[in-house]
Amino acid sequence: MARPPLILVSPSISKHGIEFHDLSASLSVRYNNAILQAGGLPVTAPTSTDRAVLAECVRRTDGVLLTGGDDINPDLYEKNLPKKILKTIEQTPDGGERDIRELVLIEEIFRQRKPVLAICRGHQIMQVAFGGKLIADIPQQHPSAINHRRMDKPLELVHEAALTPGSLVSKICKTSVLGVNSTHHQGILEPAEPFVATGVSADGMVEVMELREKLLPFYLSVQFHPERLVQKHARYKNIFQTFVAACGK
Repeated sequence: MARPPLILVSPSISKHGIEFHDLSASLSVRYNNAILQAGGLPVTAPTSTDRAVLAECVRRTDGVLLTGGDDINPDLYEKNLPKKILKTIEQTPDGGERDIRELVLIEEIFRQRKPVLAICRGHQIMQVAFGGKLIADIPQQHPSAINHRRMDKPLELVHEAALTPGSLVSKICKTSVLGVNSTHHQGILEPAEPFVATGVSADGMVEVMELREKLLPFYLSVQFHPERLVQKHARYKNIFQTFVAACGK
């Protein structure tokens, strides 16, 4: 029997953990459950910024899942944000080490050519890793946008994204219009190279990005949270199944 693909999963950092209230690695069980249900075996990435350690983690695993969480340090994409916008940003409580760790992981993913699925914050850190900018606060910077921060309905479809015909996401989900949940206040307006938007909401927010060229065996980044939708909707389960299958090749 073939072994299940081993998937490296990037954790969030919690300010007050259970044990002695230390900084702790934090990960919603929904990510691991979605991978397990798709036939993969999740393993949590270590809380290290050592390049050699992270490179070895990527080497020993078959693919990487970049997860959601706190906002990215704005100095990495925009150094002159107004104070009223800076007040809305909730950075990681580890002094930015998660940002550093995930930027190194992304470098190694592309250097070692490993499959990757990036979700919410993961979608945004990909943009930052390639020199792109983020919308730091959608309500202030794009007041005409719909409400993307529906924290009251994290398990429900709250708006739609139009998918590019023939795109990977349209093939996986077998649709041209995809319903999504939405719990973010930041976003991507114009994808950096080498990415292209293949899912866009009615107000222009990038819900899905893919690679213009096949630089990796599998690449998909999404602004929404498919791991919170897999129990009710088969098309979101298909996202994880396709990713895990690519990791197993």
